[in-house]
Amino acid sequence: MTTHKPFWEIKKLHELSPDEWESLCDGCAKCCLNKLEDFETKTVFYTNVHCYLLDTEQCQCSQYKTRSTLVPECITLTIKDLEDPYWLPSTCAYKRLAEGKNLPDWHPLITGNMDSVVQSGNGICGRTIRETDIKEEDLEQHLITWVHV
Repeated sequence: MTTHKPFWEIKKLHELSPDEWESLCDGCAKCCLNKLEDFETKTVFYTNVHCYLLDTEQCQCSQYKTRSTLVPECITLTIKDLEDPYWLPSTCAYKRLAEGKNLPDWHPLITGNMDSVVQSGNGICGRTIRETDIKEEDLEQHLITWVHV
């Protein structure tokens, strides 16, 4: 009996096709949260404030293809970024695979169900506010601890 391993267990990240790369994203939208960073310690603090481009009904970027142009701080994740992915949450599939770990058991590629992200408590939609609804100087007042990092 032959068992077929999934692509993420066979291929290295740099060998993935664009579709395989994109499918690793679990849709949690944690990357859409505004974060504060202590650059000396590389400690990242998450807030409950999301990018104005996040469509919270779909829990997806409303301008995904042009997001980096519209929001210059938005990172289009590459292999190079995974050399030191300290700023990504520990649940991130890209970070986990770069560190030699498995996908979390709630990941849609494991469960076959996009709802598994929300059901596991890893989705942010419905628990955040839009960045245009606060003053930037008030961001520190919106620190959270509920993001699994």
